[in-house]
Amino acid sequence: MFERINQKKARLDAARPLPKYTLKSLQEKLFLEWTYNSNAIEGNTLTINETKVVLEGITIGGKTLREHLEVINHRDAIAYVEEIVQKKESFSEWQIKNLHRLVLKGIDDTYAGVYRQEQVFISGAKHVPPAHYVIQEKMEQMMNWYHKESVHLHPIERGAMLHAIFVGIHPFIDGNDRTARLLLNLELMKDGFPPVIIKVENRLAYYEALDQAHTTEDYSDFIELVEREVEDSLDLYLSALS
Repeated sequence: MFERINQKKARLDAARPLPKYTLKSLQEKLFLEWTYNSNAIEGNTLTINETKVVLEGITIGGKTLREHLEVINHRDAIAYVEEIVQKKESFSEWQIKNLHRLVLKGIDDTYAGVYRQEQVFISGAKHVPPAHYVIQEKMEQMMNWYHKESVHLHPIERGAMLHAIFVGIHPFIDGNDRTARLLLNLELMKDGFPPVIIKVENRLAYYEALDQAHTTEDYSDFIELVEREVEDSLDLYLSALS
């Protein structure tokens, strides 16, 4: 299933360590695109160039404080993902809550890192997230799945399913999708993959594949979507070697 991906990853691994400034520029490019696309999927109106300027500390006229904070917060959340990867920390609910706390910092501090206490619905989706009083149980089930069953999966399959299961639970009032994409990349980066960018132009296919996973427990379309995006990131890294 992942044969072509594995071959490309092996080529990249064989070329490591990449030249210092090549690696730095690749990471900066992907981290910018990750931040821009993840926020744009959720309705942030900053362009990719405006996002870059905000990351450099400049305010964009006519844009809301929330849109600016979403960019800064996402940058800080990526830094936290990198820290977890570098320290080789074991995956935990504490990390999930910390990531979410960073995503909503200054936007909605009351709910940052706190599981919801009311019912929510996902706009445009058939799937209805579970009631708030079973969230802790659902999250514990997800963590058990991760530590016991997912270890046998390919990193792409494990990361994609973690993302999908987490979004299905929808444990927070807001910021679930951004957090899920951070968790997806946390899994991939742990295994030496470059970050994957779920592109805003693929938003419809992304949401449809997620809803299929939640309503039928068939994750194949979503895993394939993630696989294609992983290959795009690998191709970018490999293009730097030629």
